[in-house]
Amino acid sequence: MTGFRIAKFYQLSVQKRLDLLHKRGMLNDADYAMLQPGTGLLDAETADRLTENVIGVFSLPMGLGLNFQINGRDYLIPMVVEEPSIVAAVSSTALLVRQNGGFTSTADEPLLIGQVQVVDVADPALARLALLAQTEQILRLANSGHAKMVARGGGARGVEVYLRGATAQNGELLVVHLLVDTRDAMGANLVNSMCESIAPLVEQISTGRVFLRILSNLTDRALVRARAVIPQAALATGEYSGDRVRDGIILAAEFAELDPYRATTHNKGIMNGIDAVAIATGNDWRAIEAAAHAYAARGEHYAPLSTWRANSAGDLVGELTMPLKVGTVGGQVESNPAVRIAHSILRIGSARELAEVMAAAGLAQNLAALKALSTTGIQHGHMRLHARAVAVAAGTSPARFDEVVEQLVVGGEIKVWKARQILADLEAPPLAASAPAAVVTAMPPTRAPQGAGGHVGYGKIILLGEHSVVYGRRAIAAPIGLTVRAEVGRGTPGQAPIITDWDADGSVQEPISADVSHRVATLIAARLGLPQSGVRVDVFSELPRASGLGASAAFAVALIRATAECFSIRLSDEQVSSLAFECEKIVHGTPSGIDNTVATFGRPILFKKTDAPSGHEIRDIVTPNPIPIVIGLTGMHALTSHTVAAVRAAWQQRPARYDAIFDQIDSLVGEGADALRRGDTVELGELMNINQGLLNALQVSSPELEQMVAIARRAGALGAKLTGGGGGGAMIAVAGSAGAEPIRAALRGAGYTTYLTEIR
Repeated sequence: MTGFRIAKFYQLSVQKRLDLLHKRGMLNDADYAMLQPGTGLLDAETADRLTENVIGVFSLPMGLGLNFQINGRDYLIPMVVEEPSIVAAVSSTALLVRQNGGFTSTADEPLLIGQVQVVDVADPALARLALLAQTEQILRLANSGHAKMVARGGGARGVEVYLRGATAQNGELLVVHLLVDTRDAMGANLVNSMCESIAPLVEQISTGRVFLRILSNLTDRALVRARAVIPQAALATGEYSGDRVRDGIILAAEFAELDPYRATTHNKGIMNGIDAVAIATGNDWRAIEAAAHAYAARGEHYAPLSTWRANSAGDLVGELTMPLKVGTVGGQVESNPAVRIAHSILRIGSARELAEVMAAAGLAQNLAALKALSTTGIQHGHMRLHARAVAVAAGTSPARFDEVVEQLVVGGEIKVWKARQILADLEAPPLAASAPAAVVTAMPPTRAPQGAGGHVGYGKIILLGEHSVVYGRRAIAAPIGLTVRAEVGRGTPGQAPIITDWDADGSVQEPISADVSHRVATLIAARLGLPQSGVRVDVFSELPRASGLGASAAFAVALIRATAECFSIRLSDEQVSSLAFECEKIVHGTPSGIDNTVATFGRPILFKKTDAPSGHEIRDIVTPNPIPIVIGLTGMHALTSHTVAAVRAAWQQRPARYDAIFDQIDSLVGEGADALRRGDTVELGELMNINQGLLNALQVSSPELEQMVAIARRAGALGAKLTGGGGGGAMIAVAGSAGAEPIRAALRGAGYTTYLTEIR
C-alpha cells in the first residue's frame, strides 16, 4: 500500500478525505460507508450493552495524524480529540522529523503487575522468603485457567514480594506482585482473575490474610521509548535561526526538569498526543495517564517524561521514556465500530507496535509545543484552530464557515459573541452590507457613528508612503472595515482607569494589567480636565494588535470620543485627532500623525506632515469606483516604534542617501493619488510594487512579508506591498481582473490570514 504522504489533506472536505483514503486502499468499502458524514458509528442500543444507564452516545472528532515515519515505516495515526491544535501540531512536526530520518521507538514486553495484599502475617520476613521459594507453584496456579494465553506466549512470568511497612491495625504489610505478560490484550480482567486464583495459596504459604487482589496501573514493566534527531538547520524559521530554535527548546525542557509546575504542563502536552491515539484505538486512557504521572513522580520530585539536548554535531535530540501498556484485541476493539476502523487505518501488528506509535505521537506533540513556546508563542498556532471551534459554537453554517473564521482571526477577538456578530453582518440584507464601517464618515463624538454601536476609531492601511511620511513626505492612507469601539462609564474619583474586555456571555474578564493602555487613558483624562475622575472603559476591538493596521490610534480615538460623551464634553474631529496624536506618541515615540487622522475621519486621504498649527496637510481622495484590496496578516507582531527607530538611526548616519529614497517614495505617492482619482488600478499596482522595493531597501520588510507579496502577485494581484511599520504585520494587494478571491485563496493556502476591504 502506498500514499501515506498526503499533501494538503487539511484543505479537503470531509467527503473528499474519505474518498481519497478509500481510493488509496486505506479504507475498505464497509469502513468507507460507515464513515460517511451523517452516519452514526455507535448506536445507542449497542452503547447500552457497553455501559450502564445509557441515554445517548457522545461524539468527539476523529482526525488523522499525518506524515509519521516510525522505525522506517509510514503511519496514518487516528486521533480522537476536541482540542483544535493537536492533530495539526503533530502532523506538522512529524513531517519535520520525517524529513530528517523519522522517529525510532522501542517497547518492552507488555507486562502488567497484579497485586495481592497480605495482612495479619506473624513473621513477614519469613513469609516473604517462603512465597519466593514457591514461585513456580504460584505461577502454575495463576496460568492454570489461561491455557490459550500461555499458548500465545503470554501468562504469568514472575513473582515479587515486598514489605511495605507496618499498618496501625494489621501489622506489617506484605505485597505479592504477579508479573503477567498479557500479549496484545490490555489484560486487566486477566490479571485480576489470576490474582483471585492465587489468593488461597498465598494465604496458605504466608499464614496471613489476603485482602485486596487487583492489578496496578503503574505499568513500569512495560516501558516505551521514542527518539527523534533533527539537525539544527532544519529547525530554522523565517525569523529564528536553527541554533536559536534548538537552544530555546533545550532551555524550555530544562525548565521542566527543574520545576514541577512546568513539568506538569510539559507532560500534559505529551499526553495530548498519546491520549488522542489511546481513545481512538479503544484503550484505557485513564490508566495510561495515571501510569505516566506516577512514573514522572518516581524521583525526588515530579519530572518531565521527555528530555531534549544537543548532540556533538549540534543536532537537537529528543527522547521520551514512559510506561505504556496498551491492547489491540478485546471487547473495546471489537464492539465499537469507530475503534475497529481506527485500527484498520493504523495497521499495526501488535500491542508493542501500537505503544511505539503512541510514544512517537507523544514526542511529536511535545516538540511542537516546545518549538512554538520558544519561538512565536503557543497562541500563534492556536488562533485559527480555536477560531474554527468558536465558529461552530456560534452556529455558523458550512456556507459561511470559512468567512467567519477568517474575520475572527483577523480581528484577533476569537469569541462566540464576536462570531455571531460577524455572522449577522454577513447575512444582513445587501443594502446594509454595501456600506461597511470603513466608508462611513465619522460623526460628531457626542453621538455614535451610524452602524457602529458605540464610539469608534477606524483601522487603516497605507497604500503608499510608509516611513517617508515621518520625514515630511506625502502618504496615501485609507480606512478599513475593522474598528475599535469603546464605552466609558464613571468610576470612583481618583481611581486609576479600569480597562476591561467583555466576554461572549456578557461577563467581564480580568482587568487588563497596567500598561500603555492605562497611560493613554490617563493622558486623555488629563487633557480633558478630568484628572480626579476615575473611569471604567469597555473595549471591543476588531483590529489585531501590532499588525500595522492602526489599532493603537483607533483605540485612542474611540476612547477619546467615549470619554468626552460620558462627561458631556463636545470635541471637534480635529480636536479628537490632535489628542489621539499625543496618545500615539506614547505608543510609537515619533509618529507621523497619519494613523490618528484616518482613525478619526474614516476616509481615504493624501497626508503630509507640516509645520502648520494642525501639524499636517490633508486632502481627500475620491476614486470613481470601489477598489478591492486584500489584506494579508503574517501573524508576526511588529511594533512600529521599533522599525521607525531603525530607519531614523540609518537616516541620521547617511541623511543624503535616505532623503533620496524618501523623495522617490514621495514621487510615487503623487502619481498614486492621480491614479486613484482616475480609478487606474493597473498604475496603482505598479506604483505599489516599486514602493515595496524601496521599503525593502529601508530594511523594514521581512521574509513573511516578502513571501506574501510574491504569493499575491503570482495569484493575479496588480500590486502588493507591506502596509504600516513593517517588520511583520500586514501586507496589502490590489486585485486584478480575476478579483480578490484567487489572491485570498493563495494566501490562505500558504497558511496566512486574509481580509477583504475596499477603497471608496
